[in-house]
Amino acid sequence: MPVPRIEIDRSSPVPLYFQVSRCLEEAVDRGELMPGERLPNEIEFAEALAISRPTMRRALDDLVEKGMLTRKQGVGTRVASAQVRRRVALTSLYEDLAAAGRTPKTTVLRLEHEHVDRHAARALGLAYDEPLLYCERLRFADGGPLAIMHNWLPGRFADITAPDLEERGLYQLLGERHGRPAVAKQRITAQAAGSPEARLLGIRRNAPLISMQRTAFDAAGHAVEYAEHLYRADLYAIEVTVYNR
Repeated sequence: MPVPRIEIDRSSPVPLYFQVSRCLEEAVDRGELMPGERLPNEIEFAEALAISRPTMRRALDDLVEKGMLTRKQGVGTRVASAQVRRRVALTSLYEDLAAAGRTPKTTVLRLEHEHVDRHAARALGLAYDEPLLYCERLRFADGGPLAIMHNWLPGRFADITAPDLEERGLYQLLGERHGRPAVAKQRITAQAAGSPEARLLGIRRNAPLISMQRTAFDAAGHAVEYAEHLYRADLYAIEVTVYNR
């Protein structure tokens, strides 16, 4: 099998393993390496690039840890299923998937129009017994389960229906009701999948999940959403750009 095109700058202070892993990552992003495609073994790879085998192994290990490559005994190293990469921005997952050329699909698992939840009400700045609109959705990308999404909304959005949520993104629906989020506070953590999450997402129990809690506010400063989302860590990543101050 051919070795992907990789350009190495041996005069650069950037470590060789990082240059190689970055080139492979960019090849996946450009579609030059497709999901399921098998890569040469590390010996062939190292010889083709004229680098040491440990350097090549470290480059591949780096991408395995990121979930971009998979490695199995007797099968070799392959490109993993396409991972959804999401920048830290106030957008909906539905919009991000569509913008990335993926096909989003939503199944509404629960929709309650008179839901009472003390924790969600407190996050929204409402009385603890204030009736909320609660929805629980399973989000798919290209036919595969990606995320479990729990959302609590103020009662003024109670006219949102299950067909609405299955046909369009939540933030589009909020925008049509003059409640498009303008700013949000969010917290990102990790947790292990329990039996219910594993069943819905098609993963093993205790598999890693990315957990996100978000409270979003409209341009007038009114809370419009409290959310608790769980994402498959093998298919989803959050990207952050940082600057030297």
